[in-house]
Amino acid sequence: MNSLFPLGQMVITATARISVHPADVQLAIGRHARGDWGDLDTDDKAANDAAILELTRVFSAYHDRNGTKFYVITEHDRSLTTILLPEDY
Repeated sequence: MNSLFPLGQMVITATARISVHPADVQLAIGRHARGDWGDLDTDDKAANDAAILELTRVFSAYHDRNGTKFYVITEHDRSLTTILLPEDY
């Protein structure tokens, strides 16, 4: 996978693990790593583009095939990427 930034350790919350279709988690991770920020507005997408260069947190939002919204967040130091539901945030 071509990634614009390191993802670090990958973790998923318990609620996301049971709620989000696993194949859609994998697709979202790939999109996130390539700079496709999913269901964010223009300002948030621009903030993510800047975050890659500034080494700040990168945040994406997606929906799985059943319509479940979930986030992919890579920490500022690129040590950890978390998949979680909005209620886990």
